[in-house]
Amino acid sequence: MPDRLFERGKTPFADRDALTDQYTPGELVGRDRELDQYRDYLEPAVWGEDPNNIFLYGKTGVGKTATTKYLLEHLERDVADYDDTNTTSVHVNCDGLSTSFRVAVAIVNELREPHNQLPESGYSTSEVYSFMWDALDNLAENPEDPKQSNIVLLVLDEVDHTEVGEDSILYQLSRAGENDKLQHVRVGVIGISNDLTFPDQLNPKVRSSLCQKKIFFDTYDAEELQAVLRQRAEIAFKDDALEDGVIPRCAAYGRRQSGDAREALDLLRAAGDRARNQNRETVCEDDVEYGIDRIQREEVIEGIQTLNEHSKYALYALLTLNAEDDTPARTRRIHERYELICDMGGYDSLTSRRVRDFLQELSMLGAVEMSEQNQGKGGGQYYEFDIAHPIQMLIRALDDVIESHGRHRSLDEHHE
Repeated sequence: MPDRLFERGKTPFADRDALTDQYTPGELVGRDRELDQYRDYLEPAVWGEDPNNIFLYGKTGVGKTATTKYLLEHLERDVADYDDTNTTSVHVNCDGLSTSFRVAVAIVNELREPHNQLPESGYSTSEVYSFMWDALDNLAENPEDPKQSNIVLLVLDEVDHTEVGEDSILYQLSRAGENDKLQHVRVGVIGISNDLTFPDQLNPKVRSSLCQKKIFFDTYDAEELQAVLRQRAEIAFKDDALEDGVIPRCAAYGRRQSGDAREALDLLRAAGDRARNQNRETVCEDDVEYGIDRIQREEVIEGIQTLNEHSKYALYALLTLNAEDDTPARTRRIHERYELICDMGGYDSLTSRRVRDFLQELSMLGAVEMSEQNQGKGGGQYYEFDIAHPIQMLIRALDDVIESHGRHRSLDEHHE
């Protein structure tokens, strides 16, 4: 084994982090309409007035979170020039926080020191709400000064993951001022959602106050995506590191993914990674194509892992037949192997028709190739199936099934 397993070589990157979600650009491109509307809705905070509650919605990767971070950074910096106003933003991601209790705990812990975090058990909801009001009030600057206005803008990203009823935290926050829950600060809620129907799901009382101002973020078109990519690329890559077709190809892919800038940036980063891994300083279109293939493979793996168990058993059966060079195979042959796989795991098998349905679903997912055969009057019509990806990739996707059922002998030569 060599003395050094990791060593720096050639790289196309100048600042790879500029292509990540955490990076906030110095200027936003492609969101002029949304920026103008958003800035207008934030204007009361500049004057120390009651902030608007603002609701942002649109598909994933269209700039909702990036625009919010960009504007709030500027707002906090600019308002600091005025002695009578203090503005603070708090950002909480609600993904996985399905209850108001958990959202409140997350808000408290965002505002507390690491050594003083609140556990997710041991307190009632009312106690956690009390901790939350206190933590928000503690953000006030000069709380006893009646001339000082303290504004807190609470950003709830992926807010559609949490409950929406009349007793929810959304209702509590939207009525905090009129219910005298806060003594020293005034809170504005900024809700961010990928679910275009989320406002309609809210309790009418919550909707009337929480969604005072709404902004819809449309998808990026190809030209806007290229502008986003070029802006980030100027920072992320060295001069002349990208061949001419790289950014248009990444933008076209992002456009096909419903105008998702995040997908396009991920692809550009993956292309740069491949060039660096091959000790090159230039990124070419082949690197982009490699990145697309890798991303699509990962999507297939994730899709397989969410399937029901018998779909996985059917795929495992087809996989073993492929390992024995016995594919393409008809449903009847696959069903025979599927029955064996079920027996290996101690499960009852389903009918051949159900296995065919599973295989057709796997074909739609892109994990299986399905071809129709027509043998005329004598042979009739039937389907044949084969795996659509390298065997090692599918072994990885079926790792849980292989572990629980045992490794079929056909895979003995395919250890990674």
